[in-house]
Amino acid sequence: MHKGERLGTKATIQSYLMIAGTVLGMIIFVVIPLLWIMRWCLFSYKGFGTVKFVGLKNFIRVFSSTSSKYWLSVGNTFVFAIGKLLVEIPLALVLAFILTKKIRGRDFFRSVFFMPSMLSVAVIGVVFTYLFNHNQGVVNSAIRLLGGEGVKWFSGGTSAMIMLMIASIWQNFGINMLFFMTGLQAIPPEMYEAASIDGASNTRQFLTITIPLLGPVLQMVLMNAILGSLKVTDLVLTLTNGKPSGKTEVMMTYIYKQFFGQGGSTAKDYGYGAALTVVTAVILMLVTLVYLKATKKSSDVY
Repeated sequence: MHKGERLGTKATIQSYLMIAGTVLGMIIFVVIPLLWIMRWCLFSYKGFGTVKFVGLKNFIRVFSSTSSKYWLSVGNTFVFAIGKLLVEIPLALVLAFILTKKIRGRDFFRSVFFMPSMLSVAVIGVVFTYLFNHNQGVVNSAIRLLGGEGVKWFSGGTSAMIMLMIASIWQNFGINMLFFMTGLQAIPPEMYEAASIDGASNTRQFLTITIPLLGPVLQMVLMNAILGSLKVTDLVLTLTNGKPSGKTEVMMTYIYKQFFGQGGSTAKDYGYGAALTVVTAVILMLVTLVYLKATKKSSDVY
């Protein structure tokens, strides 16, 4: 009995040691930053001078007319997320459906489509900057060789936002394609065979078998894609930095500039930035809750 108790104690210690790293990481990288943010919400500090307690004034400022640029960035974020996901998710799903079939070069195309997901976002931003640069960009050089005029891809808010969407789609559709392929390969082939015997077309099979049985995977992929798109930061900083005139500024880049400044255009404002962080977290939480509520039925399909 005593020996059994010692083994139980040993197993308990091992279990605690196994989860200690995760718990410690959560405390260091989640809990402490959250406490730091909550503390600064109540103070005014510009990075120099004295720290002044202001209570809830930072939150009041968020919802006042002086925060119009922040709410513009919120709108830009949702435009970016919705625009890119309307292309990215169907593209990933269709390619996954095609590449689960026995076609020549299937493994090659899988690798090629997944490769952009392995690149740094900063590298992707630099690559697209050189590709679509107005003066010496590869795309404009090709247009001029064909007798056309170079396009100022980043001079207008709409065209610059489209460039951001294209860069993000190019980076992320490959990993989503692999998730969809995993879900598609789990669907029993017998179901398609039975549907074919009943005379169902490929389109009908896709709509009545593939999509419903892919529900749990689709829910997961969409949720990750939505949250990832709403939290986009480094791609915007590298590719447009919010230009022109803040028309590609998104929530996270605007908050980033409140904490770290941006040249001489944006001064540091820790308290205001902390309040913006809390408000943004609430926005993301509400989006997540609404999405999970709306897709609850799809997660029950197995």
